[in-house]
Amino acid sequence: MTPPVFDADFRQQLATLFRWRRDVRSFRPDPVPDELIERLLEAGSGAPSVGLSQPWRYVLVDDPSRRAKVRASFAACNAAALSHQSAERAGLYARLKLEGMDQAPVHLAVCVDPAPMQGHALGRLTQPETAAHSAVLAVHTIWLAARAEGVGLGWVSILEPAAVLLALDLPASWQLVAYLCLGYPAGESEVPELERFGWEQRRASAVLRR
Repeated sequence: MTPPVFDADFRQQLATLFRWRRDVRSFRPDPVPDELIERLLEAGSGAPSVGLSQPWRYVLVDDPSRRAKVRASFAACNAAALSHQSAERAGLYARLKLEGMDQAPVHLAVCVDPAPMQGHALGRLTQPETAAHSAVLAVHTIWLAARAEGVGLGWVSILEPAAVLLALDLPASWQLVAYLCLGYPAGESEVPELERFGWEQRRASAVLRR
């Protein structure tokens, strides 16, 4: 099979996709079609993984009571995080919208099986954390694929992983990698929200040579 040629127009579009990928926290209530979610998860499953282990485990969270338990974990963790902010930063932190769980039509937990049978442990004996790294690559692939489909994705990290696993009745051996909210964005901006609110500014990458 002849490999594809990615021309200048494609590369420009790809750069635009990277630039417009956003952590979305405000969603429209419109449902996301099941077949679109399936496409996104299939795209994620094409991500690279250590030893071709594909250690990610997708959990679509539809049950309102389970969502409420995850939301309660966020509320508790967010209050604790606020208490650790400096007086200068606390007011700004309190105004940030850090999750979209109440609006997003789709909730997706991405977990990792740290010791999957698939892959025969190749590449994990010296760096077992690469199983989780592989799941993060799946998340990033889903994120870009979602943006290309006009779907927004928000990563909720202010959660207690053990509480989420318990709320979702998942195996204790799994590790929560990401709790994601998906839906059509309520608004679009080329500038990330944390930059717009003055929380932080993006910096150029620091590169060392040895």
